[in-house]
Amino acid sequence: MHIPPFDNKNKPIVDVGHDLVPLNYFNIVKLKAGEVFDYRLEGYETCIVPATGTVTVETGGETFADIGNRGADVWDGEPEGVYVPSNTGARITARTDIEVFVAGAKFGETLKPFAVRAADLDVVQYGSDDTKTHRKIKHILGAAYHDRVGRLLVSELFTVGAGGWSGFPSHKHDTDRLPEESRHDETYNFRFRPNYGSGLQMLQRVDNEPGDAYHIMDGSTVLIDKGYHPCCALPGYEMYYFTILGGLSQRSLKQYFQPTHAEQLHTIPGIMDMVAKFK
Repeated sequence: MHIPPFDNKNKPIVDVGHDLVPLNYFNIVKLKAGEVFDYRLEGYETCIVPATGTVTVETGGETFADIGNRGADVWDGEPEGVYVPSNTGARITARTDIEVFVAGAKFGETLKPFAVRAADLDVVQYGSDDTKTHRKIKHILGAAYHDRVGRLLVSELFTVGAGGWSGFPSHKHDTDRLPEESRHDETYNFRFRPNYGSGLQMLQRVDNEPGDAYHIMDGSTVLIDKGYHPCCALPGYEMYYFTILGGLSQRSLKQYFQPTHAEQLHTIPGIMDMVAKFK
């Protein structure tokens, strides 16, 4: 499902119990310097990630100051975030004008909050210009936090260079049938540089049968409920997407690669390192 860019007025774009991706939650919060935003979610853990600007986050009796260091856009600095446990109130105070992503996954247990600073990021780069698959992933809540987070994985993905494919070879993760595949609902929010760039999100629900394709633009949100889902940026434009994964029975992601294209796993440099970082 594609949700075109719109002013959500600080209301959830993907609310709890969503019909397509019930394991996900997603909100974009925009505040002026000095403004405050409060929220509390029952049964969903979340991660607060400033897209731009700097915030202070209060949650679970802890205060995390000066989170976020980016200026003009998501390319202008490194991401940071704060993990907010399920069933726990959070207050976001804008230190500057801000745009903040709030990513969530369904999880009933209440854990402890913590901050992820730029130095804590787990970064992997793979692919190549020759294969048109060159990209960088910055894991905010990645595999390193399996003992501190319930079901939520949060990352930022960047195309390297201008144009090219991401999420290829095509894969899916819509069915719990371990050890071959895990059920993880997924939500994306896209940005482009320059911001008038655009791209394509494919969603092929059955191998070798026609699927859907969505024209994605700066600010588009895409919900991945079922199927193989590569995407690409038009030549000449850089693409970014904020990525939320929520697992049904485990946090570790087990991708199932589309049989038709699986042989290309051997043609893309470093792709198995990428796969390992989601486990």
